Amino acid sequence: MQKITKQRNLLTFTTSDGFEVNALLVTPNFGTESELFENPIIINVHGVLGNFLARGTPQILPPALLAKGLSTLSINTRLGFLGQIMGDGIFDKSDQDIEESIKVLVDMGFKNIYILGYSLGANLSVYYTTKSKDKNIKGLILEGCSYSLPESQKKRLERNNSIPQYEDIYKRARQILGPDPRNEINDQIFIVYRAWGDTFNPVDIEMFTYRTWWYMRSPEAIFAKTCDLIDQVKVPILFIHGEIDDVVDPTEPKDLMDILQKKGNKEVELVYIPEAKHDCMENPEATIAAITDWISKKNPS
Repeated sequence: MQKITKQRNLLTFTTSDGFEVNALLVTPNFGTESELFENPIIINVHGVLGNFLARGTPQILPPALLAKGLSTLSINTRLGFLGQIMGDGIFDKSDQDIEESIKVLVDMGFKNIYILGYSLGANLSVYYTTKSKDKNIKGLILEGCSYSLPESQKKRLERNNSIPQYEDIYKRARQILGPDPRNEINDQIFIVYRAWGDTFNPVDIEMFTYRTWWYMRSPEAIFAKTCDLIDQVKVPILFIHGEIDDVVDPTEPKDLMDILQKKGNKEVELVYIPEAKHDCMENPEATIAAITDWISKKNPS
């Protein structure tokens, strides 16, 4: 029987609405093809920048998991490539990118699929999972997951006394987009000063188009309000969160976990990663241990 050797393959596939997803498939050595497809594989869903641009979790998680014998598929959704600035990063449509990734893996033969969402990708992964009924999805791993993307930004902008302020952005977005935010014709790029800190330095600014902001951060962004959706998730969930996260308050995953448990989902765990901020891979040993231990419990030998 032919042994399956370690692979690193670039893949490109197209969603039903025509978006082209770029992905990296990484698999370790397996004794047989059957072992490859039956063992867990993790789909990595990035934050704002995309898996091929960002450092930290998107870059160093796949090789770390490979060393533990786990396969990964790192996908670039339309929220990557600075999609929130270029206008393609519409949160409501990005679930299609995960959906197509699942289809590609299932068509290959994979049967034991987990989704790991990092930061913005965690909120997107929750949104996708509330809609999906694919039985090959065995669980979610949510890293740095915000309680609600609109609420999170609103609090942050208020804390930093941003220019413009949250309500001003909302009013301007309604003026620019008109009665139909799906219309791309009037969309514009805008800058928020003092979005991430109380200075006017470039590191503290944030950029969107009004349409990408509307569907991701505005009061109308219903699918980005994870707190209102997560009780619909029926698969097991592992939250991993930096103990000193400076972007998403460490209480937020606990609040989401409480919602799930009250709804009856008892297969929920929360692990705080010591000495890690928003990117849990600032402490790779603890992060990899949390992921592999949880997956091992879900897949006993």
